[in-house]
Amino acid sequence: MSPDPRLQIRPQIESLPTDHPAEAFLHQTLRPVLKLQNELFLSITSHFFVKRKIRFATMDIAQQKQQVQHSIGKDNRLRGLLFGIIVGQFTKEELDFYLKNEAEINRRITQLLVQRLHTQLERLYHSS
Repeated sequence: MSPDPRLQIRPQIESLPTDHPAEAFLHQTLRPVLKLQNELFLSITSHFFVKRKIRFATMDIAQQKQQVQHSIGKDNRLRGLLFGIIVGQFTKEELDFYLKNEAEINRRITQLLVQRLHTQLERLYHSS
């Protein structure tokens, strides 16, 4: 069986080896997938703010960060859409690992999404 083509399009990210399976999954799967799908996260989150009439552009940086954290953590529609973009890039083996460790991986995905969007607030603001 040939390797999954999704693995071919993922960016390579350097990381230190680890013995902890969830940590390895974070570096080998989650970080590359989030980097690959970055533009979609920005567009969808920006669209979400416009659709929900959230005046993101008028907020100061602290409020913007709080809004991103709140929206990803509490809005099930946005969260589900962003998680679907990520999980849809998993191979069968990665999906199996995810399903066995869903709570921990979901927590890590949420942290990575929030962190990624926090570092790109200006791009998020300009894409709305």
